[in-house]
Amino acid sequence: MVDVKTCLDNAQEKMDMAIMYLEEALAHIRAGKASARLLDGIRVDSYGSMVPISNVAAITTPDARSIVIKPWDKSMFRVIEKAIIDSDLGIMPENNGEMIRIGIPPLTEERRKQLAKQCKGEGETAKVSVRNARRDGIDALKKAVKTDWQKTNRRMRKPNCKKSTISISSK
Repeated sequence: MVDVKTCLDNAQEKMDMAIMYLEEALAHIRAGKASARLLDGIRVDSYGSMVPISNVAAITTPDARSIVIKPWDKSMFRVIEKAIIDSDLGIMPENNGEMIRIGIPPLTEERRKQLAKQCKGEGETAKVSVRNARRDGIDALKKAVKTDWQKTNRRMRKPNCKKSTISISSK
């Protein structure tokens, strides 16, 4: 028998993964408002292993235009600052010896258009992923139904039965 619930669950899981990907991609877009999630992808070398900045420092957003990073170890200032400069964030950090401040500049018209294109592209990628997951789920269900129907149809046929003919003779 076809397990419809399994086919639906698999398709739903794939669609949920596409939506989670979209949420994650949109969270990392620098859209003019400061967010600690902007630094999630940046890793620093801490005692020989690469770790996220949030593992070696406290990250806060005191206002809408700045992010403040307070390292727990004073030796991490240069490492964190270098990692931010080398990242694709595109913002220069300010180090005052106690904390690292990242100022988020206001958006220009050109940057707004670029962000709109980037968001649209991410949205389209997610839409295509959802469509593919839905199509794959439908195809899997159709294939399972067809396979199940063929099995049932084979069982209904009786290959061992002999054809018998009845002749009626009239005398």
